[in-house]
Amino acid sequence: MPYRQDTDRRVQHTRSLLHRALASLVHEKPYDEIVVRDIVARADVGRTTFYAHYRDKDELLEQGIRAQLCADARPSVRWTTATERLLRFSLPFLEHVECFREHETLPLDAGTAAPIHDRLRRILERVLVDELRVEARRTSVARDGTVPADLLARHVAATFVLALEWWLQHPDLAASDVDARFRALVVPVLGAVLGA
Repeated sequence: MPYRQDTDRRVQHTRSLLHRALASLVHEKPYDEIVVRDIVARADVGRTTFYAHYRDKDELLEQGIRAQLCADARPSVRWTTATERLLRFSLPFLEHVECFREHETLPLDAGTAAPIHDRLRRILERVLVDELRVEARRTSVARDGTVPADLLARHVAATFVLALEWWLQHPDLAASDVDARFRALVVPVLGAVLGA
């Protein structure tokens, strides 16, 4: 068993190095100009190691986004409403972004961030649709179906990306400030639809 645990730690460490390398590179050049060679050089790992974990940089980006969206930074918190459960990703994700913003040498702009934000929006939509379906099974709230899960997920995901883009224009704001504004835009809708 100790061997398996050491292997898992090494895998996690390598993946973490690769994710951090990509995250730092997007602050230096457009995503479309980043190549695997740049990522492995920044992470100080070999190309073979990279390809043992990921098919390409897009898969690395997607897995990183998914991991961050699904990470529950406050596992001891009990979410009392469906809306709180659904939005539990927002503040931890924004705080993660804030960590990289504090150390960036070249701030992201809307053009540089667009390909990453587009992928984030699509991934977040899929994650939210799945969670909304789970939520529908978990609760006995009878919804009239006027707002389908995929449309609601698209609304929340697009608004989250909109808040991220707006943050680029207001870099002095803290992650918690951006989260509060994002929630002000989506909580009333979620509350009305989810009955929470």
